[in-house]
Amino acid sequence: MEFEHKPVLLKECLEGLDIKADGVYFDGTVGGAGHSREIAARLDADKGGRLICADRDPEAVAVSRDRLEGLPAEVFEGNYDEIASILAKAGADRVNGVLLDLGVSSYQLDNAERGFSYHNDAPLDMRMSSDGLSAKDVVNEYDYKSLVRVLYEYGEEKFAPRIAQAIVNRREQAPIETTGELADIVREAVPQKARRDKNPCKKTFQAIRIEVNDEFGHLDGALDSCFDALAEGGRLCIITFHSLEDRIVKQRFRKFCRGCVCPPDFPQCVCGRTPSARLVSRKPIEADANELRENPRSRSAKLRVLEKIKERYPD
Repeated sequence: MEFEHKPVLLKECLEGLDIKADGVYFDGTVGGAGHSREIAARLDADKGGRLICADRDPEAVAVSRDRLEGLPAEVFEGNYDEIASILAKAGADRVNGVLLDLGVSSYQLDNAERGFSYHNDAPLDMRMSSDGLSAKDVVNEYDYKSLVRVLYEYGEEKFAPRIAQAIVNRREQAPIETTGELADIVREAVPQKARRDKNPCKKTFQAIRIEVNDEFGHLDGALDSCFDALAEGGRLCIITFHSLEDRIVKQRFRKFCRGCVCPPDFPQCVCGRTPSARLVSRKPIEADANELRENPRSRSAKLRVLEKIKERYPD
């Protein structure tokens, strides 16, 4: 199966990054190089322009290296929270823009063998990289309370106790091996009305995927490290696909843009703090009607853009 990557909010990302031909940029989620090719095509290597890319998925790294051949771009295997070490390997210090396209790629979802989708029966995996904790480990080894926590926190699943108990009951008979088995367990566990309203598996599969890949942990670390890697005037562009990760980005952007931290009852500021960044767009940017028609997966995408003014204050 070919690694397809239909870039979401492409025009908006290119505008948000405010690309300069002699700039240095970082794409921390290169995927199939959909965004990266367009960024790199706008850079002039003779003037020092370059794009540094990373992805934790070895398949994405291999594909993107091929697709970016001939352009001023390099691709490294690694996670976006490792930006400092990746830039060091590339011989770069600061960058003029960072792009993070969060979540799971279309290729990963559509490739049944990766075990991300509840639409196909495949081995339970869901790893964006090729090693570490898998969905099979979570489903078969987490105790009841841990399963409930994962489903509540990462899937906002109101039927988490019922689903967790159903998983525990089923695995007592035999290990749960495939996405099809897990999907059946979820469907049987939720009330009939929930089955009619929409596919009841979505939240459970999302929650387990987030746990397997520690997506929120990596995002939390990446927000500070990517901001620190920006030169003054550099842009940080992040695309989110569900409310939980968008909330994390929104709150951290707000922190970067905050100035005074004096108690509200102080008559005047005594801390002297000023904002380290400004919001380029106060509201998240979403796909327009044309993109929604051409790429239905863009319907939940939100782009937030930040511009660095100065170094952030230490925590």
